[in-house]
Amino acid sequence: MKSIKVMSVFGTRPEAIKMAPLVKELAARQNVQSLLCVTAQHRQMLDSVLNIFQLHPDYDLDIMEQRQTLTTITSKALLGMEHVLEQAKPDLILVHGDTTTTFAGALAAFYHQVPIGHVEAGLRTWDRYSPFPEEMNRTMVGDLAALHFSPTNANADNLQRESVMGEVFVTGNTVIDAMATTVQENFRFTEPLLNELDYTGRRLVVVTCHRRENYGEPMQNIMRAIRRMVQMHPDIDVVYPVHLSPVVRECAFGILSGVPHVYLIDPLDVEQMHNLMARCYMVMTDSGGLQEEAPAMGKPVLVMRRETERPEAIAAGTAQLAGVEEEQVLALANELLNDPETYHKMAKAINPYGDGHACRRIADAIEWHFGMRPEKPENFSTEK
Repeated sequence: MKSIKVMSVFGTRPEAIKMAPLVKELAARQNVQSLLCVTAQHRQMLDSVLNIFQLHPDYDLDIMEQRQTLTTITSKALLGMEHVLEQAKPDLILVHGDTTTTFAGALAAFYHQVPIGHVEAGLRTWDRYSPFPEEMNRTMVGDLAALHFSPTNANADNLQRESVMGEVFVTGNTVIDAMATTVQENFRFTEPLLNELDYTGRRLVVVTCHRRENYGEPMQNIMRAIRRMVQMHPDIDVVYPVHLSPVVRECAFGILSGVPHVYLIDPLDVEQMHNLMARCYMVMTDSGGLQEEAPAMGKPVLVMRRETERPEAIAAGTAQLAGVEEEQVLALANELLNDPETYHKMAKAINPYGDGHACRRIADAIEWHFGMRPEKPENFSTEK
């Protein structure tokens, strides 16, 4: 039986975390030749994930530059992918989610008439500028892809409503698969501070905030709410791994630096971050991935955005949409810190994002699509 050549393309840390277990699953399939191409849209943070999962790219475009723009990322990735596709001649290109690498990789594949598989397909806010540029990246990739791997039924419904071409599969989210590798009971952090925190006597709040649409006043509101929250609750610690963006760091350090029990540290690799969340009380974030990861650990999430493309967590009760206004963020944080019933209701809610078998379903779907498996894989469902 002829094997199929499947090339996974990604360039940022979030993509790498979610694609790493899939790359390894494909490599274990006898019918599949698994190739990996990275754009290195993020360099240092990407390399950290590659090292943790022991992945070695077959192609590395190394496009990152100082003060890069969406235009430079897109053009360099598109040009770099042209040479890779001409050399590798894959049967299928896999891209993930909604980054600029995702869109450029899919567009390059389309130009070479290579079928595209879109992992984490169908997420929508229905606002083309929020998140920016992610909402339009994933929408345009949806129009290009032949195989759509949706984490949830709601994501698949979005694609059906848009009448996308190709096959739609409900697989769960691959990040849940990744966590089986990263979370360890006796984990030792490389950041010394994190080994010294009192995880049993004090309550830890993990914060991330970095999205472009929160730049300016929204981010300032969030930082002020966090500062007031810490001052009102002497039994909590806040750990905030601050994104490397100069805009984010200026805001975070300008408002939170020197506040007792607020620890501003450099970004953490995936192992460090997952194990930190596993030990925390709750998560406050504007990240997409953390909205999926924290519920898998039973941690309530406050989503510091005006909308989310992950409404399943809101509907399931594992997350609350906190917005970006100072008083609203503070009020919802206080409710989780003051009301045990509200906290436990969120902590015990069923995680809607997966069961740890998303990669197997995706690999099975690829084999089925290429005629190497007789039956279409069953969709993921949260129903028992």
